[in-house]
Amino acid sequence: MKYQVRKKAFLLLEDGTIFWGKIVGDSEGSSFGEVCFNTGMTGYQEIFTDPSYYGQLMVTTNAHIGNYGTYSDEVESEDIKIAGLICKNFSYNYSRPKSDLSLEEFLKQNNLLAISDVDTRALVSYIRDNGAMNGVISTELDNIDTLKKQLSEMPDMKGLELASKVSTKEPYFLGDENATYKVSALDIGIKKNILRNLTRRDCYVKVFPYNATYEEMTEWNPDGFFLSNGPGDPEPLESAISTAKKIIESGQPLFGICLGHQVIALANGVSTFKMHHGHRGINHPILNLETGKGEITSQNHGFAVDRDELEKNSELEITHVHLNDNTVAGLKMKNKPVFSVQYHPEASPGPHDADYLFDQFLENIKQHKSNS
Repeated sequence: MKYQVRKKAFLLLEDGTIFWGKIVGDSEGSSFGEVCFNTGMTGYQEIFTDPSYYGQLMVTTNAHIGNYGTYSDEVESEDIKIAGLICKNFSYNYSRPKSDLSLEEFLKQNNLLAISDVDTRALVSYIRDNGAMNGVISTELDNIDTLKKQLSEMPDMKGLELASKVSTKEPYFLGDENATYKVSALDIGIKKNILRNLTRRDCYVKVFPYNATYEEMTEWNPDGFFLSNGPGDPEPLESAISTAKKIIESGQPLFGICLGHQVIALANGVSTFKMHHGHRGINHPILNLETGKGEITSQNHGFAVDRDELEKNSELEITHVHLNDNTVAGLKMKNKPVFSVQYHPEASPGPHDADYLFDQFLENIKQHKSNS
């Protein structure tokens, strides 16, 4: 890249704290969102296009971002979903042979504001101590007071329904129509690699909008149901919770990931809560209580299922726990082919320790079909 003087920029948090940096490229303006951080050392392109991050300002803790460019096949949705990027060292040059764009060009195509040269170690420590909060990244150095006022009027993530912002508008099919199994998937922020994991296991998938009814999802006679990941608070998703209840009542196989996991808990009368600063990264340790084995997992969530309420529910059982804080990482129903996990077994890039969960879903489908 040809040397140029880069403009000063900053991150303003809702409590008034400011972290200074420099703008990436020649963008100008401001971008608002909840500030969160991801500890993954790779996979920034997948993070930026993950619908679960919709409307959030992403802090990347890895020191170098952009060093391997971007590749058109490595996206989790059709466009960038984060509201802005905050990083330490931004690489304008990249050295990966199969990349087709630099990260700078990729961000420019998607009109994303990004700032670098931020003390991300100090910023992440601040969030860990004080909790996730809203913020704004900006080049408007003379407009801080106005930005503070706008920031004070931003809604909190608690109570915010965002699935409708990222879900498909119309149903669509994916996979081989002659596949052995048919799966109805509720898109409340679905990632492409989830769908790839289902189609490579001989499933023909029909993906439905976030507000699809049980009746609509059963019309084509599926063998099983899937509830996807997604952004925002799960409690406002009344339609998805109602659909999940009816799937559960039907006795058909159901698998949920992340936001889908929380929806299944809510459908069983177990509440959720907003976490202090969430789990986001590709090295989170999980204990599988059924096997006694540890798993390294990819995670991205700011809400979790209430463990005390779950343990009191006679229909449910905890299957996985997060070893850092003992939060619920997986559950299953005792008398129904229904299970879910809080993390992302489809991780790409990331650990593949949890691949077996897709196979478990297929086993539930096979067993249900043989008993029907």
